[in-house]
Amino acid sequence: MSALNNETLLGDLVVLFDSLHKTPKSYIDEGYPMIRVTDIKRGSVRTDGTMKVDEKTYEEFSKKYKPEVGDIILSRVGSYGNSAIVTNGEPFCLGQNTVCLSPIRSKVSPHYLYCCLNSRFVLAQFDSFITGASQPTISLKNIRTVRIPLPPIKIQRRVSQVISAYDDLIENNRRRIQLLEQAARLLYKEWFVHLRFPGHEHTPIIDGVPEGWEKKPLGAIAPLKYGKALKKDDRVPGPFPVYGSSGIVGSHSKALVPSPAIIVGRKGNVGSVYWSPDDCHPIDTVYYIDSGNCSFFLYYALQQMTFISTDVAVPGLNRDFAHSRSLLVAEQKILRLFEETVSPLHQQMELLKRQNASLTKARDLLLPKLMNGEVAV
Repeated sequence: MSALNNETLLGDLVVLFDSLHKTPKSYIDEGYPMIRVTDIKRGSVRTDGTMKVDEKTYEEFSKKYKPEVGDIILSRVGSYGNSAIVTNGEPFCLGQNTVCLSPIRSKVSPHYLYCCLNSRFVLAQFDSFITGASQPTISLKNIRTVRIPLPPIKIQRRVSQVISAYDDLIENNRRRIQLLEQAARLLYKEWFVHLRFPGHEHTPIIDGVPEGWEKKPLGAIAPLKYGKALKKDDRVPGPFPVYGSSGIVGSHSKALVPSPAIIVGRKGNVGSVYWSPDDCHPIDTVYYIDSGNCSFFLYYALQQMTFISTDVAVPGLNRDFAHSRSLLVAEQKILRLFEETVSPLHQQMELLKRQNASLTKARDLLLPKLMNGEVAV
C-alpha cells in the first residue's frame, strides 16, 4: 500500500506504555475494570464483562500511566494485534500482555491511527513480527517499527469520519444485540431461577422444585463432546466459524458440527458459553453440545452454572465434573413456551449480526482505498 504522502513509524507517532508483566493476586465482584487481552475487541474499549480489581491493585497497575480518551489499547501476546480505542473517561487499568498507545495529536489523529491499526496493511505487519511457538508474541520493539501511512491531519480526519460512520452503525447494532440477549437472559432467570414462570401461582413447589419439574445432571441431559484441534495454519478461510474458548477465532472451509451448537470453554476462558446458529468447527480448547441436544433453555442455563472445581489440579473444565452439575429442568410445556418466546429474539440478533458482517466487510474494503488515495476524501 502506498500512502497519500509517506509512511511513518508508529513509535514516532505515539507514546507507548507497557502493562505490568504479571497478573493481580485476586479479582473482586465490584471495582475497577482491568482490560485483558481477551477483552480487546475492535471498537471502543468496553468494560462490561471485564474482571474487576480493588483500588490498591488499580493504582499498582496504573502507576506508569492511566489511559485517557483517544488512547488505543493493543494486545501483543496470544490473540495479538487486536486494538480498541478509549472513548470515555471511565478509569481502568491494563492487564498483562497489553500496551497503551497514546497518540501525539500534533502528528496523528487518534481515530485515524486506530483505523490504520485495524487495516490489513498493519495487521500483515503484526503477523510478520510474531515470535513464540506456544504463545504468539509481538515485541514492544517491533510495535514501534510498524509503518503507518501518514497523510496530512486534514485528510486523516476525513478518513476517520468516513470509517466512523460504519463503526457507529456497527456499534449501534452491537448494542441492540446486547439488549436482546439481556432480555432473553432476564426471562430465563424470571422463569427458571425465581420460578415465576407462566402458571406458577397454581403450581405446588416442594423443596424448591415445582411439580412436574426435576433435577438432572448435565451429563444426562446433554453430554459435552470434545472439539477437534485445528491450527491457524491449517485453516482454509471459508463460511464456517471456528470457535475457541474466547468465541469465534477464525473461519474454515469445512464444518465439524451441524447447527445449532452450544460451545463451552474447556481451556483458557473456562466455562464460557456461546450459541452457534451456523455449522461450525469447535477446536480442542472447547466442548460442544450438538444440535440434537441444543435448546435456548440449555444455553442460558449453562451461563448460570459454576464450572470451577477446587478439586481439579490442572486448570480447565473437567468433563466428569461438568457432567455432574445439576440442572432444574421444567416440564415440557414450559420448555416449549420458553423456546417459542426466545426464538424471535435470537432471530433478530442473527439478522443484526449479519448486517454487521456486511458493514464490516464494506468498511474493510473501503479503508485501504481511503488510505492510499484510490478513493478521494
